Amino acid sequence: MATGEMSFWEHLDELRAAVVRSLVVVGVLAVVAFCLKEPLFRWVLAPRSSDFATWRLLGVEPFSIHLMNTGLTEQFFIHVSVSLYAGLLLGSPWVLYELFRFVSPALYAGERRVAVPVVVVAYVMFLLGVALCYLLVFPLTVRFLGTYQVSPDVENMLTLQSYVDTFISMSLVVGVVFELPVVCWLLGRMGLVSGQLMRRYRRHAIVAILVVAAVITPTTDVLTLLVVSLPIWVLYEVSIFVVGYRK
Repeated sequence: MATGEMSFWEHLDELRAAVVRSLVVVGVLAVVAFCLKEPLFRWVLAPRSSDFATWRLLGVEPFSIHLMNTGLTEQFFIHVSVSLYAGLLLGSPWVLYELFRFVSPALYAGERRVAVPVVVVAYVMFLLGVALCYLLVFPLTVRFLGTYQVSPDVENMLTLQSYVDTFISMSLVVGVVFELPVVCWLLGRMGLVSGQLMRRYRRHAIVAILVVAAVITPTTDVLTLLVVSLPIWVLYEVSIFVVGYRK
């Protein structure tokens, strides 16, 4: 049945079916992740130790951050929540496919041709941001904050909950930051920004990038700040190129 011939309730049924299929896929993957508890948390907890690949590559001194649990049910619910996030991340391609399949009949052929690569690029950029966070941004943050002491007499006692919450929130933030070229391209298509305008305000953007990097990685290490700022600055330069060739 063509989109124009479908009633409101038929559209609602299609949307409900798409949501149910997406929830089933995400739920199944979350259950699989839940059953794979040891490899899942080995991956999540790896950045807290000098055995992590990034630290071995950088050749840092051996260290290990001890995590503790303070609640009776805390570890179980953390296990459930991390499994759900893993299921959502793994199932997100199917969720995007269901969403696009629902929306695409309402798009013109030209809009559909543009929408597909935009969605794919946006998804890939988000994954790249999450990967950068896991390999660089989050380990730097954990090592600094986890080993920081105002006095040798005060020992750090980090909870598993705070570790996981920081990991998930930072992954989301860095993933969203990596959407910068896609957002700038869309704004360029709408005529709100241009490559010339972005080049004119490049210095202001660099200051904003340093501020964002300082918020993402609350450390006093200038080298860490520069390491985190560099990819965001590269994204800004890529955005200038993308906006300039948006047509």
